[in-house]
Amino acid sequence: MTKDKLKGCGTALITPFKDGEVDYDAFASLVDRQVAGGVDFLVPLGTTGETPCLTDEEKIKVLTIAKEHSCGLPVMAGVGTNSLEHTIANIRLLEPHGVDYFLVVVPYYNKPPQEGIYQYYKAVAAATAKPVVLYNVPGRTGVNMTAETTLRLAEIDNIVAVKEASGKRDQILEILEKRPEGFAVLSGNDDETFDLMRNGAEGVISVASNLAPSMVSDLAHDMLEGKVAEAETLHEKLLPLFGNCFVESNPIPAKAALHAMGFIRNEMRLPLVPASQQAYDLMVTTIKNLGLI
Repeated sequence: MTKDKLKGCGTALITPFKDGEVDYDAFASLVDRQVAGGVDFLVPLGTTGETPCLTDEEKIKVLTIAKEHSCGLPVMAGVGTNSLEHTIANIRLLEPHGVDYFLVVVPYYNKPPQEGIYQYYKAVAAATAKPVVLYNVPGRTGVNMTAETTLRLAEIDNIVAVKEASGKRDQILEILEKRPEGFAVLSGNDDETFDLMRNGAEGVISVASNLAPSMVSDLAHDMLEGKVAEAETLHEKLLPLFGNCFVESNPIPAKAALHAMGFIRNEMRLPLVPASQQAYDLMVTTIKNLGLI
């Protein structure tokens, strides 16, 4: 497989709800806004999309709408679970519906050793001809995928990138230094995008771009074009948004802000609940300061 590097800004899309059901019309409008805002690829069905709370039928429809409204942008669907069998079942479920990449999180709760992580991803990659993106987020999974394991996996033909949300800067820099040609590194934390791209990362899978697609995309594009000063200015401007999107569990603050902007109902599926009044007010202030409302 020729590894065409993922780069720029991909948005980890929220899934809007209305009276307990997925609000597909609102989701389509959100995708349209992302495309108009200049993002480079779309990431439905990830952590931010509350995917563990979606049925198989809902996953298919969310992916289908994302693809239909993508205007040709690549669509990366989250399929990872803590069971190899279930992850492959998700791949089989979504593969016929226009997905371009599969995003696969490190297996959570089980706390596998590094060799288990390697063998799991090797089996996942063997189950599809589509390109696979690794996703390291130990704050949610309970285990960190080391640089050594990531670099071993990067040698597999259709493992093409990693979304790195470990917050371990030295580890990510080691991956950037030693990775094979064509293997992309994407920041999984908005507040680290500027620093990691300055050190060679290709882009970001962003939560904040749900709210500010143009600004987050501009930051990534400025870095890709070597406009470091412009990107740093944007980074500093966006830092409060980057931080406040996690003042409560993601995607609670992002959904509060999108509700305040008039795009969605402020609904979650249990076990998540809507933002506290304090968090809601903080998000309103944050987006007002950026001129988003």
